[in-house]
Amino acid sequence: MKHINIPVFIPHVGCPNDCVFCNQRIISGTVKFVEDDVVRIIDDAIATSDGAEREIAFFGGSFTGIDRALMIRLLDIAESYVKRGDAVGIRMSTRPDYIDTEIINILKRYTVSQVELGIQSVSDRVLSLSQRGHTSDDTFSAIRLLKNSGFSVVGQMMIGLPGSSASDEIDTARAICSSGCDGARIYPTIVFKGTKLEKMMESGEYKVLTLDDAVERSATVLDIFDKNRVACLRVGLCDGENLHSNETYAAGPNHPALGELVCNKLYLSRIEQQITDHINDGHAVEGKTVSVLCSPGSTSKVVGNGKRNIKYLMHVYRIFKLKTIENEEYLGYNIKVLFD
Repeated sequence: MKHINIPVFIPHVGCPNDCVFCNQRIISGTVKFVEDDVVRIIDDAIATSDGAEREIAFFGGSFTGIDRALMIRLLDIAESYVKRGDAVGIRMSTRPDYIDTEIINILKRYTVSQVELGIQSVSDRVLSLSQRGHTSDDTFSAIRLLKNSGFSVVGQMMIGLPGSSASDEIDTARAICSSGCDGARIYPTIVFKGTKLEKMMESGEYKVLTLDDAVERSATVLDIFDKNRVACLRVGLCDGENLHSNETYAAGPNHPALGELVCNKLYLSRIEQQITDHINDGHAVEGKTVSVLCSPGSTSKVVGNGKRNIKYLMHVYRIFKLKTIENEEYLGYNIKVLFD
């Protein structure tokens, strides 16, 4: 059965912080939250998703930080759809420092299936430079509280934050895995207009993440999630008009196929590693036909956007031919390279 989220965006309503990178009104496309619109939004989504498994998702802000009465009213609305069978659960995004025992006790009264935490980084230095307003201790405490209470947790992390290195991002990905998160999202940093990050960029205090760096560094952490069996739900923000408008977008790796490029890069890295190991074992690959065994449906990602992976491998290693063979024994990004 197809699974969908019914997103209800609540930009900045529950968040007094102003992180340097954040402008939820632009990211979500929602300028103002109107409580009376919630039922209409959910009803419209249900009407166009017949036969799908649905979850009602409160995204775009720090849901557990909003006024308690409003939060409970919204949870009551969502729960009413669960009780009538139009939704299977409720999920939300929030900040690590907005999870405590009181919040946990409220959430346990409802059919909350998953909480997404805006972890962003586990480097306190990076969090401070980003004016995030919480520490890594807050992150680990929130994850423990949620997991011990039986909730599924998704850790959201960012690539290319102020002061962040590839090593910092590797540490964050590993922490998301080791802390017991069930899923992850990877967001390369985009500079939006009207943010402090834009001013930092203009002053030279912040260096914008290039597309190549975003792909390389995102693929590295995706590799970590995959090897630790932590599902990556998304790479990059959802594509939309607000991400391409000159009135909202300032700079950064805003590519419509960013997620695909990252997947391509991960496959390329794994293929190249096996080719390199083969060469280091004393075998030649020049002029050979190379076959890549991969999971069903993954051929296009292995080949790469515009066949970039094949072209690169054939050029660098002088391979005569490279072909893919889909095999049900291989799952996810697992591959095996054969040399004829």
